[in-house]
Amino acid sequence: MAEAPVLPERGPGPVKVALSVNGTEHALEIEPRVSLLDALREHLHMTGAKKGCDQGTCGACTVWVDERRTLSCLTLAITCEGHEVTTIEGLAEGDELDAMQTAFIEQDAFQCGYCTPGQIMSAVALLKECHASDDAEIGEWMSGNICRCAAYPHIRAAIRAVRDQA
Repeated sequence: MAEAPVLPERGPGPVKVALSVNGTEHALEIEPRVSLLDALREHLHMTGAKKGCDQGTCGACTVWVDERRTLSCLTLAITCEGHEVTTIEGLAEGDELDAMQTAFIEQDAFQCGYCTPGQIMSAVALLKECHASDDAEIGEWMSGNICRCAAYPHIRAAIRAVRDQA
């Protein structure tokens, strides 16, 4: 039986971590237990992803890792080395908003706005995953993103608007 490879030990103190976020490489010195959310907000000053519950139940911290929806509060930043992280700040192309960002504005799909970045990141992914055939499916696949203001009808309308543009 072959021996398992020994991985280099990193930690418990701060270590160098290389993160690619929105197409830009960042070198951080953080403890291995720092969440991706805290690395983004506290070290890279990207405050779009929100700390809602810090337990992975509200979706306010949703970002993409390699284009897959990820709860950044439950993901260690160090595990994202070698992967592409996309945040709400990286969704727009220059000054031009993503179609979903525009639809959220046009459909008034936010109230307080706290959950909006996570909602938008999930909504864009939902369409790429082809899970938007009707309101029930949209509701099911967006169920990990909670809006305490109950803007759900407007959020679904924004998703339908972008879906129907394609």
